[in-house]
Amino acid sequence: MAETSSPCTCFHLRRATRQVSQIYDRELAAVDLSLNEYSILRRTSEAPRALGDLADALGMDRSTLSRNLKPLLDEGWLLEVRGEDARQRLLQLSESGRARLQLARPHWKRAQKQIDQAFGTEAVARLHAELQALTDCLRPQEEAA
Repeated sequence: MAETSSPCTCFHLRRATRQVSQIYDRELAAVDLSLNEYSILRRTSEAPRALGDLADALGMDRSTLSRNLKPLLDEGWLLEVRGEDARQRLLQLSESGRARLQLARPHWKRAQKQIDQAFGTEAVARLHAELQALTDCLRPQEEAA
């Protein structure tokens, strides 16, 4: 049985996150994507996104996101486009990125199914709701307004 006596919320979240990430990363490796790369492609699939908006959606700081964008831009899966304001940098999924995302989707679904089966779909839904509530209450006040 694993050690669970730590009072540290971060410890418990990070330990679980590492295990969950390994499941997704194993599945997505079949299409040469990491979970971070898949998440970025997925969150740019609907419409071009500003760098700051994408960073917020992913819960990343801009410098971490910029490092994660480089291989996706180099592969041509993401494109940089300008917004209405020429200074605004938007990220858009390219056709090859859309194809890569479509190729990756079944692998992502297999990883999600494995987690759902291990923990239970109702427990996963409750976990999602609790984690969203935690995210919302920890968001800096100026962002929450």
